[in-house]
Amino acid sequence: MTALPLYRAPEELRAALAPLRARGDLGFVPTMGALHEGHLSLIRASAAHSATTVVSVFVNPAQFGPNEDFDAYPRMLQDDIAAAKSAGADVIFAPDKAGIYPEPYRTFIEVEEITGTLCGRSRQGHFRGVATVVWKLLQIVDPDRAFFGAKDAQQVRVIRQMVRDLLGRWEIVACPTVRESDGLAMSSRYCYLTNEERARAAVILEAVRVAIARIEKGERHAGRIRVAIMERIEAASLRPDYVDVVSLGDLAPANEMNGDVLIAVAAFAGTTRLIDNVCIRIGDHVEERLP
Repeated sequence: MTALPLYRAPEELRAALAPLRARGDLGFVPTMGALHEGHLSLIRASAAHSATTVVSVFVNPAQFGPNEDFDAYPRMLQDDIAAAKSAGADVIFAPDKAGIYPEPYRTFIEVEEITGTLCGRSRQGHFRGVATVVWKLLQIVDPDRAFFGAKDAQQVRVIRQMVRDLLGRWEIVACPTVRESDGLAMSSRYCYLTNEERARAAVILEAVRVAIARIEKGERHAGRIRVAIMERIEAASLRPDYVDVVSLGDLAPANEMNGDVLIAVAAFAGTTRLIDNVCIRIGDHVEERLP
């Protein structure tokens, strides 16, 4: 089996992509590795819409806080390359830290307001790191479109705002969340969970679904929806980081729900932090949508 081309240096990748870009659309899937079916679904989506698909594997130190799991984050590049190839990737970009953050490094991107809520409240500086690395990767790869998972709905919103504000040319595509059979959104951090924690974590989506059923029956008070979700999560001995109901546009609290709404949850199973998001459109009826 032919190995995928692997590039480490940004300038080498740029040179390699120039003739490929000339042949047709270029798709891009940025990842931190430890690829699972969620990542592979993004690669397949890119391969279905692009002549060439580039997958990056880079554990971005700038988006981890001082007490987070940067050092322990799973790294398995050879397995990731094989998985990416099976899903339709054509090129792998796996830079080292110096290639992305040359010393001395002093420049970061800040997206205001929408980064101060949800995950941004408890992970100070997280979205500064996300915005900075995604902008750099987009500049290096220069794809026609880049693919992100809807599980990270706030991230999708932040990246779209950044690309819009900084006049980037790239289309940001959100793809559906891929879930386990019990509904738990797939995550590279599964490897941290015990079997018992993994079983309890499945209550996150269950709680959100119960809340959506109440909305379908006419409930429009966000506070009562939050309480309903929180109670189920705590009953499963998970520790909530947040449970929020916000407007999808500005991520501001949606007190009386209408229009496009994001139900967002972050909770700890043991020491492992898991997130889930479901976007819904509330009008004459309730329907799920992508962020």
